[in-house]
Amino acid sequence: MTFIKSPLRDRDREIAGTALQATLVDLLDLSLVAKQAHWNLYGPRFRSVHLQLDEVVTAARDYADLVAERAAALGVSPDGRAATVAATSGLPGFPAGWTRDVDAVDALVRTFSAVVERVRERIEETGPADAVTQDLLIGLTADLEKQSWMFQAENRD
Repeated sequence: MTFIKSPLRDRDREIAGTALQATLVDLLDLSLVAKQAHWNLYGPRFRSVHLQLDEVVTAARDYADLVAERAAALGVSPDGRAATVAATSGLPGFPAGWTRDVDAVDALVRTFSAVVERVRERIEETGPADAVTQDLLIGLTADLEKQSWMFQAENRD
């Protein structure tokens, strides 16, 4: 049941809503992964990576809010509960405990790769259903890819 009348046809709302919900979960998980790394980081590049992780958390949370509000505007109730995130996120796990800076960077590179791939798939899915949702996902992907590039640049061989 919805209290918000969607401007989309039911099938289009379902496609957009599914993509938005999956993206919301991935963004919330990304913010948690980045915060976990932030709290447990150590190593010679601690400060720069620590600050970069804060930027990821802020961006992920800001986009999560935009995505959730877009879903709500379409009459789709967003679900950001911890149990939902844990059960449905498609992002790789992050290890518990202290994490060396190089290992955290490697983990974030893998995490960004996964989330970008998943959001790019949703861009394709939402195109025919809702150009506004697709546009939001395109903007999000541009920012995710920028963050991914920055973490890849941190990788030192």
